[in-house]
Amino acid sequence: MQRCLYRAECREGVDPSAFWSAQDGLLNGRMDGLGVSGLSVFQGGRQSFLYYECSGQRMEPEQLFPEAGEILKSWPGGEHPRLWVPMMDIFHYQQPVSAQHWKRNQGAGIPYGRLAALKPEQVSSYIYYHYQYQEERPGDGDKYGIIGLHENLLFFYSELPATVEAAPYAGKLTTNLRPEHWGEVMEPHFNKWGDMPRDQAIWKKLTLVLSIPLPHRGKGE
Repeated sequence: MQRCLYRAECREGVDPSAFWSAQDGLLNGRMDGLGVSGLSVFQGGRQSFLYYECSGQRMEPEQLFPEAGEILKSWPGGEHPRLWVPMMDIFHYQQPVSAQHWKRNQGAGIPYGRLAALKPEQVSSYIYYHYQYQEERPGDGDKYGIIGLHENLLFFYSELPATVEAAPYAGKLTTNLRPEHWGEVMEPHFNKWGDMPRDQAIWKKLTLVLSIPLPHRGKGE
């Protein structure tokens, strides 16, 4: 099982809502054939954030959305121009160890996405603390919660209601150094959003525009 997080940016003057609405009917066959499940797209302004899971080898977003060039800009870098840039997994509450372990036993949760901006000089500190947390206390939060990083942007994917259960493995650290006053230690790491309500000053909510837990024929399970 591979977990994939990507970021994209819409072209100026393009409303992506019609495109995402049309994908619902197109994606089932593609996801089924590619072994992809748990796909969600979130929108925040002109930016799109994508999460999905691959049961076999990693599949690229262009295989799922071959028409996305209609609404998305190309990113420089890489061997070829890209519509989607990968976000690095820098924190997860659990990692999948088997299909049975990763199965949503209570049914598919509601995907929930949030976005934060790190101060560039605080990126290494943020990763340090989160690796410590991840490996000292696996299973401490939503089983499916994961944070991806691209440049200084953080995309936090999780599901509601949260699934909190013990991880079936031990972390890689035997220390106990995670700060107890976590929020106080984390707050100086962020550039706050000035145009958001107070409860979203650090982590602003993204709009879920597309969600397909499993393709109808089920190969992605």
